[in-house]
Amino acid sequence: MQYILITLLLVICAVIYIKIASKLNIVDNPNFRSSHTIPTIRGGGILFFIAVIAFFVSSQFQYPYFVAGLSLAAILSFLDDIYTLSAKIRLPFQFIAIGLVLYQLQLFDAPLIWIVIAAIVGVGFINLFNFMDGINGITGLYSMAVLVGVWLINSTAQIIEPDLISYVFLSIVVFGYYNFRKKARMFAGDVGSISLAMLLFFVGLHLGLSLQAPVILLLVSVYGVDGVLTILFRISIKEHIMEAHRHHIYQKLVDVWKWSHLKVSAIYALLQLAIGFLVFYTYKFTFSTQILIILSVLTLLSLGYVYVFKKTKEKVIK
Repeated sequence: MQYILITLLLVICAVIYIKIASKLNIVDNPNFRSSHTIPTIRGGGILFFIAVIAFFVSSQFQYPYFVAGLSLAAILSFLDDIYTLSAKIRLPFQFIAIGLVLYQLQLFDAPLIWIVIAAIVGVGFINLFNFMDGINGITGLYSMAVLVGVWLINSTAQIIEPDLISYVFLSIVVFGYYNFRKKARMFAGDVGSISLAMLLFFVGLHLGLSLQAPVILLLVSVYGVDGVLTILFRISIKEHIMEAHRHHIYQKLVDVWKWSHLKVSAIYALLQLAIGFLVFYTYKFTFSTQILIILSVLTLLSLGYVYVFKKTKEKVIK
């Protein structure tokens, strides 16, 4: 019954937000770097934030520092959706938000160097995740695939409160009604992608540390490889990595190979889902075996990235 009520709440919030965003002109207008061709409501991913708040209240305020960090990041990102904030404004607050997540996981007892590294990785991850949000369906479908992996592991390990996973999953389903289509009615916006990234960083790190299972890293490996290798490529051609671009593999599959948004999004999600099952069946293996699995999967994904990149370049030249 609670899941039905949460779904209804999210549907109502979606309808209300669409009306407010339309009235206030919170829209994403297409430009030469866009994958859409018509003005589309931006910031629909506020539903993910609402789902976390609903969990927070219904669970009698579990994970307060995580929720505080996510709230800070979500509010900042929503303002960025409306006004476009500079990186100089965003980054300090993002470090504070990630710091609250680390505090929730009691990582402030670790040596300072590890806290600094974890904070840098966290901020890097949420921004990389945000960069990957560029076509219809990709953020929602990919996040659902990751959450399935998280849910599978958590169903046996019982580390994370399951309603947190369920509520956010339902919010993605509701959002998907408006986004998983040829011409989306609304985009997640920075508030959506950053909120999901904060959640995935929290649950992934929580599982990884609690289970001492480094293979948990692979739960976001598809995005990770595309994002990191694309950044390295942009550095090699001396592009500013914080500026918008069209170099991600998913963008090339849409722009050059003319695949539909949903086809590309589904491929990314299904690939990550398959890797999620691999993680579920291997997270209890020995540490050395898990490291070998990580290296093998990352190598295969990297080779796939390079192959598609080269084939795309050849197609453009022709």
